[in-house]
Amino acid sequence: MYVIIWEFQVKEGRQNDFEKAYAPNGMWVKLFRRGPGYMNTELIRDPRRPQRYVTIDRWISSEAYEAFIERWKEDYEALDAYCMTLTERESQLGAFTQL
Repeated sequence: MYVIIWEFQVKEGRQNDFEKAYAPNGMWVKLFRRGPGYMNTELIRDPRRPQRYVTIDRWISSEAYEAFIERWKEDYEALDAYCMTLTERESQLGAFTQL
């Protein structure tokens, strides 16, 4: 399994829009489901800092993820551009393989 973890600082007042985009049935998941090998996404929020979120995306392999990115690059970039309007900051915490 290939796991990608992202951290986000969401703009004040944009939490609902962010959650709609990143939820397990949100816009990102709908896009990811186009790619064979996508497994699931988790969205979690820091209870002490409610504008801080983390997503955990799971794919069967890094190759499946890379193939998805290559095939759906334009759609990925368009959705990413929209989602950037919802956040103050985002950073990839890492990409990991399950042992």
